[in-house]
Amino acid sequence: MRAVRIEEFGGPEVLVPAEVPDPVAGPGQVLVRVEAAGVNRADALVRAGVYHRAGRPPLIPGAEAAGTVAALGEGVTGFEVGQRVMALDGIDSPGFYAELAAVPATRVTVLPDGVDPIEAATLPVAWLSAWYCLRRLARVAKGDTVVVKAAASGVGTAAVQIAAEAGARVIALAGSAEKAAWAGQFGAAEVVDTSRHADEAEVEEVLRLTGGRGAEVVLDTVGGRAFGRSLRETAHGGRVVSLANVALEPSTVDTRDFYPKNLAILGFQLTNLQIHGWDPRPDLRELAERVAAGAYRVPVETVLPLSEARAAHERLESRENRGKIVLTVGG
Repeated sequence: MRAVRIEEFGGPEVLVPAEVPDPVAGPGQVLVRVEAAGVNRADALVRAGVYHRAGRPPLIPGAEAAGTVAALGEGVTGFEVGQRVMALDGIDSPGFYAELAAVPATRVTVLPDGVDPIEAATLPVAWLSAWYCLRRLARVAKGDTVVVKAAASGVGTAAVQIAAEAGARVIALAGSAEKAAWAGQFGAAEVVDTSRHADEAEVEEVLRLTGGRGAEVVLDTVGGRAFGRSLRETAHGGRVVSLANVALEPSTVDTRDFYPKNLAILGFQLTNLQIHGWDPRPDLRELAERVAAGAYRVPVETVLPLSEARAAHERLESRENRGKIVLTVGG
């Protein structure tokens, strides 16, 4: 089969098209014929060799996909060959930058009608992460104020919509005027250009927009120094959800920024959640059904063929993309 493989860690240039043996569905696995694969920040970290579970080359990256069932391994029930599915990698199987992938059945979900494969390929990582953080961890409710950082990213645009649909007032933070305006199209009540409100000015702007009180929920998708600001932007009794450190820098905090306010600091990491027993299928199914019903828009900015995985990673790492990047695999 055709695949894109990492032969050595490095920049986008190490993503090499290759012909590799077809995988076989083992016991408990579903063989997925991939039609589209989402491109995520974690893929770039795996490629660079700095992801916490990157393994050793050669590696096939890709943590999410949509396609059809090609074969079923021993003991697998609930699926039919030819059925449209979404799949989530993340623990022990090869990635989805390939025509075929053998995936544990516990990470494969039937795709409802009304969601095309390109949209579906973006749901299992960024959208599911935003959904779990806001709906399950932070328990966002009507009337809450929610700050979403990096709101023009894949997770960010999902989070703005999920929070707004729950009845929250959303303050979207993004790194340029253009990105802030774009994020505002998805239901944010207020947008903040963090290139104009950097560091402490960001905190002051959030506090101004909340009447000095702070937000009930801050979704920190940035990490590093931004995490300390997130604590100061949260209201008494609020929740800060941390799900990334794309800043790739330490987070130094002053405990006086959170314990006097009785804050809850909640961590989320998709892979480790699965390792410790979480079944993603019910949440992913509910999320996909809401997309099919038109509750959310799934913005896909760039669609490229599998052979152009290098260009997809270059676009991702430029930080200029708005919405998701997807590789098409079938055909």
